[in-house]
Amino acid sequence: MDRGGIGEAIKKLSSRNCDGLYLSDFLLSWEKTDDEIAAVFDVAEILRGLRRNNVSARIFDSGLAISIFRDNSTRTRFSFASASNLLGLALQDLDEGKSQIAHGETVRETANMVSFMAEAIGIRDDMYIGKGNAYMREVSRAVQEGYAAGILERRPTLVNLQCDIDHPTQAMADAMHLIQHFGGAERLRGKKIAMSWAYSPSYGKPLSVPQGVIGLMTRFGMEVVLAHPPGYEVMKETLDVAKQNAAKGGGSFAVTHDMREAFKGADIVYPKSWASYAAMEKRTDLYGKGDMAGIKELEKELLAQNATHKDWECTESLMQGTRDGRALYMHCLPADISGVSCKEGEVAASVFDRYRDLLYREASYKPYVIAAMIFLSKVKQPADRLMRLFTAGRPRVS
Repeated sequence: MDRGGIGEAIKKLSSRNCDGLYLSDFLLSWEKTDDEIAAVFDVAEILRGLRRNNVSARIFDSGLAISIFRDNSTRTRFSFASASNLLGLALQDLDEGKSQIAHGETVRETANMVSFMAEAIGIRDDMYIGKGNAYMREVSRAVQEGYAAGILERRPTLVNLQCDIDHPTQAMADAMHLIQHFGGAERLRGKKIAMSWAYSPSYGKPLSVPQGVIGLMTRFGMEVVLAHPPGYEVMKETLDVAKQNAAKGGGSFAVTHDMREAFKGADIVYPKSWASYAAMEKRTDLYGKGDMAGIKELEKELLAQNATHKDWECTESLMQGTRDGRALYMHCLPADISGVSCKEGEVAASVFDRYRDLLYREASYKPYVIAAMIFLSKVKQPADRLMRLFTAGRPRVS
């Protein structure tokens, strides 16, 4: 985006009704209005444009961003760090093993103790059904109480960096990739996207990526198809969200148990492994009981179940059945690449290699999406503030 484009994007943002994002958290994409979602994309693109034109986007000259990762992460961890730094915040990771949490410190106490000079808290808690999003909301209530009582000078914004229900920063980055790739959000209308299960030699991968994708892409008037073998169902609540969004947005939503049928005529394909909702519920229950023997037995069962569906792989043959044989391949990464990272996996090496640069570009939007979420929560008049940053033109690198 050139400087003229930045100015036009700021004018477009000024027409959005995004007041509801101010002093709010970003926990589920479907809790936000269409204008609020569009505003996140606008601000993300403006911030990206400022950085590319060597203009500082810092709105803080001090303050912390706190990250809490209860599961492993590469892209999202570094995206949150980059987003925080872009806005002028220092990052501090909360290692729960080195905190007083191990000694029984409550969520309410921990949330307030780490938030004295914090502006944002990013949390990943995606491993247990019914736990992750609930934990985020408990932290949110705790900091709100601390702020209301005058303990905290500022109320930190919570950003969901992946939970058991949704992965909004990933789905939003995916959508931004599509908007950029096809030349605008309006050009997504009528496009077919196949969100498909794919085989993996590992088990227990969260449901939040497919749930986040079907919960967001159905808002753009797209033809969204969710494909998976019988037994790999996602949460019913997210299916209901997808159906409602499709009806409202003028697109469609369907579920199939045939990967080839899902790929047929698709403009975009997103083959990704996940565990079944029933299996994740069972794992959560076993962990709650401390039944490690049961967990090991469940793992064996799920790996054996996965192995019966090795034909669910994104192959060159399947890609030939997409629109003109040239559908856009997407993945949140890391992908299980057949013959590279595993013997048999989600995607053929030739397919992955052909789309490698585009996959990296897809991932590159996440820091800007996260920064936009924080920005819109902290700035009451975002268009005015962005225009001041743009006009001031303070160099990021001098």
